[in-house]
Amino acid sequence: MTRQPESPLTGFSLANAIGQWQKRHGRRDLPWQNTRDPYRVWLSEIMLQQTQVATVQGYFTRFLARFPDVGSLAEASLDQVLRLWAGLGYYSRASNLHRCAQQVMHLHAGIFPRSAEQLQTLPGIGRSTAAAIASLCFAERVAILDGNVKRVLTRYLGFDADLAQAANTRSLWDKATDLLPHDDLQTQMPRYTQGIMDLGATLCTSKKPMCEVCPLKLQCRAAAIGKPENFPVKTRKLKRSVQSIWLLWAQTAEGELWLSQRPTPGVWAGLYCFALFESRASLQAALPAGQHHRLHDLPAFKHVLTHKDLYLHLVQVVLPDTCVPDADGAWFERQHWQQMGLPAPIKKLLIG
Repeated sequence: MTRQPESPLTGFSLANAIGQWQKRHGRRDLPWQNTRDPYRVWLSEIMLQQTQVATVQGYFTRFLARFPDVGSLAEASLDQVLRLWAGLGYYSRASNLHRCAQQVMHLHAGIFPRSAEQLQTLPGIGRSTAAAIASLCFAERVAILDGNVKRVLTRYLGFDADLAQAANTRSLWDKATDLLPHDDLQTQMPRYTQGIMDLGATLCTSKKPMCEVCPLKLQCRAAAIGKPENFPVKTRKLKRSVQSIWLLWAQTAEGELWLSQRPTPGVWAGLYCFALFESRASLQAALPAGQHHRLHDLPAFKHVLTHKDLYLHLVQVVLPDTCVPDADGAWFERQHWQQMGLPAPIKKLLIG
């Protein structure tokens, strides 16, 4: 493994360069920017985990309209939160979001802790998210290390250690901390933190980075060797999997649906969904005797998750409301299920 230098060029300040670049060229049009409100920063950081900015913007705006502060979010039911989250994926984030809001209210009198160390004690807030909140809102001198920042720093430093190994990630954390601003932290920490995220999102992208206009181009080791796409190094990659599931779309003539709440953890955790089965035979076996002839198979379709392709086989049946499938769930009237948190593909089928 190549020995990693502490700084690519003596006398050059990464923090100052990124701060100056952010002041002139950084993003300012995202709805969670230009604020030191920890509620808004926290909400955006959770939503942006494993999710594209373009997708998050609409969800963020709708969440704020329904839950304008941490108190209103804490008072809501989990079902209300999941309903607004439906389609954003990684539903454990929504559950943790709700639990975190309740803990902020009950344990911290409705005020977010000001230090990254304390923030990490709350549900769903890891080291990088805690640092983002603490640095952006409270100017604490702590480093973030999300995907964009890892890419910027490993390229700048020429850090070719394998980040699939925890020890190497800890080493990068240390280097990230060393490179933070030292002076005028109230101004420089929020600017630097926002700047390094902006740089990774707009110029130092994973493919076709725009090195020619990057403020770090003269000091960047990866640019010097002409292979920025080789960084960061991470050998362990998650393999995509494929799964087929059968869903029982059972309804009554009056429009009631048989729905059950999905367990946590698992696919669509916490949302209400049709009963799921591993095969059509097991689905058919869950129907009351004499109802099999009512089944109607719809064309299967693929639903893409981050690391899995789901092939959904929907089987429709209209049952008397006195019939109860042999599956967890209950009958819900139309005015109820229209207000429930439903998985995106199910919501699209039912509501459009």
